[in-house]
This record gives sequence, C-alpha cells and structure tokens, in this order.
Amino acid sequence: MTHPLSAAEIARMIDHTLLKPEVTHDQIVALCAEARAHRFASAAVNPSYVALAARLLAGADGVVVCTVAGFPLGATTPEVKAFEAEQALANGAREVDMVQNVGALKSGDLDLLRRDIAAVVAVVHAHGAICKVILETGLLTDDEKITACRIAQEAGVDFVKTSTGFGPGGATVHDIALMRRTVGPEMGVKASGGVRSYADTLALIEAGATRIGTSAGVRIIAEAQGSAAQPGDSAGY
Repeated sequence: MTHPLSAAEIARMIDHTLLKPEVTHDQIVALCAEARAHRFASAAVNPSYVALAARLLAGADGVVVCTVAGFPLGATTPEVKAFEAEQALANGAREVDMVQNVGALKSGDLDLLRRDIAAVVAVVHAHGAICKVILETGLLTDDEKITACRIAQEAGVDFVKTSTGFGPGGATVHDIALMRRTVGPEMGVKASGGVRSYADTLALIEAGATRIGTSAGVRIIAEAQGSAAQPGDSAGY
C-alpha cells in the first residue's frame, strides 16, 4: 500500500452487514443509522428488509442498500436469482451480491454457471446497479476459485467476493491475493466472512480487496481511529 488509509477511506470500503435469519426490524434501523453515521459504502440486508433500509438511507451521502440473491446456498435456478434481484432493485437496492451455483462449478457444468451469473448481471446492470458474485471459497479448490473468477469476469460482474459467512471458512489473504491475480487490477474484489478487526481489514486490503463485508464495521473504524472497540456491533458475518 503506497500510503496508510484513513479511517474515513476504510469506511467507504465497508459493506455494513446484517444477514442472519433472526434479524429484527429494530436491528435494521440500528444498522442503517450506523451506516449513515460512519458513511459506510452500504448497509447489506436480506431482501425482505430492502425497502425499509432504502427508506432509512434516503438522502444518505453515498450510502446505498446492498442485498443478496440465491443466498446463502446458491442452489436456486438462474431465473429465480434474477427475479430476486429484480424485486430487490425495485425496492431500492443498488448492489446485489449473488451466490454462484457452487454445485454447477464443482460438477464441471460451466454452461449452467455462466447462465446463472449472466442472468443476474443482466438484471442488475439494466438498473444501473452493481453486481457481486459470491464464490463461497471455503468449498472450492484454488483451480475452482480461478475458474469461477474468470467466468464471473467474462459475465461482466463488478466484484468477485469470497464468502457468504454461512459456509466453511471466510476471507483469507491467500484467497484475496489469488482472486486479485486472476481478475487483474481493475475489477472489484470483496473480502467477507470473519473480518472482525482493523488488522484483518488492512491485511485483506493489502492483498487486493477493494470492498470489505463485515458486521464489525463500527469496531473496525474505532480501531482505525485508535480508540477502543465500540460495544454493540451488529451480529452478522
């Protein structure tokens, strides 16, 4: 890294995330308030909370709503994922993190994987929004990670992303470096899954991450500012 990033610069790289199934309305209100206060890149919520988050973040300076499609298994059909994305975008999402069809990749059915990703990318880009593809790296060999990155890049995705936070393992320096080498310098790489500290965040950014998905964003920014971790970080991945 040519110069140390400020806390504000790191905040602009964080998707402030709350995707557990038991999340309540009040927790989403708190998440969006934190996202607005710290000027995170986005608040990442499950599809049923997109409309609420969009209302809460209306007028926020550059903070958008991120949501998921095919989450967390990636095992639904391309058409279902595309419909999920379409509905979420209509409700106010500006970024969609889809889970790739891991089984198709591991079966060698790359045509299905291409259709899976392309279906969502087409919908998301038609709305002028950003599409990320979750590889679920903990389930993949390095060769499979490379193949998935190349197919995602060919499909025109904006970011490749490590993990859902619900599979085995999370973001590692090794995987981020591998993904960055595979997609080159221009495409986005998102590290998610187990990113809990400022030190974790810096290491992943150094390895090539340009976005961080974490439920510990408030703590990370507090550490970046040299203060104690804040209580009450949102539970998520």
